[in-house]
Amino acid sequence: MKYINKKLTIEKLSVETIAKKYGTPAYCYSFKQFKKNILDFKENFKSFSPLICFAIKSNANLNLIKEIKQFGLGADVVSMGELMMALKAGINPKKIVFSGVGKTSNEINYAINKNILLINAESENEIKEIEKIAKSKKKRVQIGMRLNPNTDAKTLSQISTGKKENKFGINERKFLELVKYCKKSKNIDLQCLSVHIGSQILDYRPYEKMLRVVDKVIKKTDYNFQYIDLGGGMGISYEKNNQSLNYKKYNLSIKKFLKKYNSKIIFEPGRSIIGNTASLISKVIYVKKNSKKDFIILDVAMNDLIRPALYGAVHKILPANKKNKKSNKSYEFVGPICESTDKFSSVKNFQELKEKDLVVLHDVGAYGMSLSSNYNLRLKPIEILVKNSKIKVIRKRQTYKDLLNS
Repeated sequence: MKYINKKLTIEKLSVETIAKKYGTPAYCYSFKQFKKNILDFKENFKSFSPLICFAIKSNANLNLIKEIKQFGLGADVVSMGELMMALKAGINPKKIVFSGVGKTSNEINYAINKNILLINAESENEIKEIEKIAKSKKKRVQIGMRLNPNTDAKTLSQISTGKKENKFGINERKFLELVKYCKKSKNIDLQCLSVHIGSQILDYRPYEKMLRVVDKVIKKTDYNFQYIDLGGGMGISYEKNNQSLNYKKYNLSIKKFLKKYNSKIIFEPGRSIIGNTASLISKVIYVKKNSKKDFIILDVAMNDLIRPALYGAVHKILPANKKNKKSNKSYEFVGPICESTDKFSSVKNFQELKEKDLVVLHDVGAYGMSLSSNYNLRLKPIEILVKNSKIKVIRKRQTYKDLLNS
């Protein structure tokens, strides 16, 4: 996105023109940025050619997953619905890994029937359930086991997954026991050690620590893992002062690790692929003046983008049309939902806004639409993709008929 003649544009199309034709709120994705992210990710790790499995939970739009498939990516899924969506988009089953702590018997049965690459188990109970279902089908099923490395990713507590107090994965002692159990099983084929320490990680050092733990555990197992699934969690810069993850140093750490092990690396990126590709276009409904600050009441709300309410996340907000006149007040950007947490950010010295002005919330591609809801019985927004300066509607705006008949 950039300003051209003071008008904010997405791939040279003005936000104003998009909003006039498609209305607001509207999620708008840039294919150019999307393609760049995928190619950059591949380039950063090309020395060992990992299997890249896009984390469907970050964005489950069918049309976007179809685009992802064109770049040869697989999928990381955490539910039967996500698995079905990945298959519908044409993702090769042998490029799909099924993660998650609470897979039901029905989900395991479905995954086995679809012959996906790996079911990444997270407990002894789950392994025994997979084994039972595999035995009933007279099959030998490929699984991974998720190790909890007790590694602090130094990120938000709500999105930390690699510490011993988190619900994810299996501790070292139990992991070593289960490797021995799987060796003896006729229906379990243990192929992968899986690990994932959290989300929105901007420092490579927690990954280095994670790799040291994985190295130590593999040595203790004396087992040849065909795959090492390092998860995802690579962060993006939501604010100008945010650091960026040093991929070069992470790459060097993995290359050093691979000198000891002849394993294929799997990554499960989501945010780093899709996060900065989308913007959420919104219109000012009212400017509610107050003695200390003015409330800018938008037509977008926490049901459309819950990250600020859920995590205290900050998304940069820019006006669709640049003006020279600045407000000497603080603006608090809020939505119309009946919750005090329905707010996006407070900004000082923003340009003066009036009703019906357009603003844009940035970097909403990951965990934006995928976490949206109909809270307050609000309609879900439209999603559009800008590709080669052409617009494609990739999900229609929900109607009241859709809502009331669902």
